Amino acid sequence: MPAQVQNEAPDFTSTAVIGQEFKEISLSDYRGKYVVLFFYPLDFTFVCPTELIAFSDRINDFRERGAEVLAVSVDSQFSHLAWQNSPRNEGGLGGVEYPIVADITKSIGRDYGVLLEEDGIALRGLFLIDRE
Repeated sequence: MPAQVQNEAPDFTSTAVIGQEFKEISLSDYRGKYVVLFFYPLDFTFVCPTELIAFSDRINDFRERGAEVLAVSVDSQFSHLAWQNSPRNEGGLGGVEYPIVADITKSIGRDYGVLLEEDGIALRGLFLIDRE
């Protein structure tokens, strides 16, 4: 059953790009904080960088309120890192200040009900997850 209001958010463990490093993270690592978990379709698209950059530009506002931001797409951590390292004026992220999670198995998108099975990509989706 996909994520549903009033049910516990589906936990996951996957590789994320944090800065210039790969790190295994789990949603449960963020217990005790609010989490803004959002999905986007693919790296290196024309619209997606604006959303990711906007979250990064306001990351301190989220953290001041006890919230962390996590982005997820079906791309690999290697693609995430390449996009992270690409300059903003060339369609890249130019470095964002939160983890970008790789969902190459598509299990996270499926668990949150945002995966288009026939296309193998996630729709845009945003979930506000409480501290518990």
